Amino acid sequence: MDAGIAALLGTGLGSIATLGAAVLSGHLQSRSQHEQASRLHRRDAYTKYLGALHDRDIAMDAILGALQPGASRPDAVDEKVSHFIALAREVHRAAEVVILEGPRHVIEAAEQITHASADLSEVMQRMVENARSGNDVQHEADSALAAEREHRLYQSVQNFRATAREALGNAEQHTR
Repeated sequence: MDAGIAALLGTGLGSIATLGAAVLSGHLQSRSQHEQASRLHRRDAYTKYLGALHDRDIAMDAILGALQPGASRPDAVDEKVSHFIALAREVHRAAEVVILEGPRHVIEAAEQITHASADLSEVMQRMVENARSGNDVQHEADSALAAEREHRLYQSVQNFRATAREALGNAEQHTR
């Protein structure tokens, strides 16, 4: 083979290799940017969901406090319940984004919160109805059940935090 042709072939192969490396590098950079943007969307969704849960839980605590014997008038409890319902809707809206952003194990952790919240809400509704009717016979038992279910809800939220951290690649960070 002539030296000129060999040099031309070498240059051509070098150009093809350089072009291939540039395309691969661009693809990898694009993929990395996409993954980073996706991670930021998920982080924002998880943060908004946790914030909505926090606000709703403060309202829930206000209801439970107002339901203590002699603590509040029924109309004050109704105001707190209305506020709680509005905040619960915000939790549901934020959960929808978590469901869209995934991944599956994070969605499952959010579903655990939904179930624990529903279980606690069932007791709280009964407590509110009994307070409105002046029936305090079950108050002590319902308060104990509410505390148990509130603890289960808290554990579900802690599990969601850990699962979300893991999904975001922050598993080594500690909870607050």
